[in-house]
Amino acid sequence: MKGLVSVSVICAILPGLALAEQYPQADAIVSVGGPITEIIYALGEEDRVIARDTTSTFPEIVNDLPDVGYMRNLSAEGVLSVGPDLIIARSTSGPVEALDQLRGAAVPIVFVEDGFTPDAVLASVDTVGEALGVEEKADVLIAQLETDFAELAEKRAASGAALRVLFALSIDGGRLNAAGRGTGADGMITLAGGVNAMAEAFEGYKLVNDEAIILAAPDVIVMMDSRGDHGGRAEEVLGLPSVSLTPAGENGAFITIPGAALGFGPRTPQLASDLLDQLEPFAHGG
Repeated sequence: MKGLVSVSVICAILPGLALAEQYPQADAIVSVGGPITEIIYALGEEDRVIARDTTSTFPEIVNDLPDVGYMRNLSAEGVLSVGPDLIIARSTSGPVEALDQLRGAAVPIVFVEDGFTPDAVLASVDTVGEALGVEEKADVLIAQLETDFAELAEKRAASGAALRVLFALSIDGGRLNAAGRGTGADGMITLAGGVNAMAEAFEGYKLVNDEAIILAAPDVIVMMDSRGDHGGRAEEVLGLPSVSLTPAGENGAFITIPGAALGFGPRTPQLASDLLDQLEPFAHGG
């Protein structure tokens, strides 16, 4: 797909990385990054994948594949042990030393640039499609995603709600590790028609103090659904003194989303639509 971020562009952005354009014959691929793995499966090229990283858990069948470790803490020995002829990875994969070892072993690596917008999702599909030599399949998937994002935009406009949302990655010593701008959470909140309550304050993820939470005045608190006890977690977060003084705390506005929502892959339009559905009741008095 022309006009989007391609492998050649990423090569200019990340000049120190060994990037490749097309490997249509590759049939022993290691996929690093949940969105990358989902794209490969959405393109119908799953039979070429022999291993995946820890963040790759969808579709369910990928969990039967060997796990080469967490994408930011890869072991070159672990990756090489499965005998790959191609590695496709998110650009934030690492560490650098492991990537250097993989390059030294002459295993081609295609890096897919991270991003948290619809255009970034489309660009990722384009890059993976090029790398696999299945551009026509990628164009079909891109067309479908463009339709899905357009329908999401219409749904968002019809909602008209612009709730202030605070996404908390975790709780550490009674403090929330919150998402600022430039994060997957920030992108997902925006797609769902919300306003990231911490976007103006900082970039990335950061432990925030009580004053910052009160000033942010979130209408809703959002966390990942990584723990089974939803009620207990909601009580824990909403019971924090700082949160209790916000509109979210006063209205008991707490929801969870799948961890995959932060990754931005083929399911992003649906995951954003689901978040919009969860936010909607709070826009009308909860």
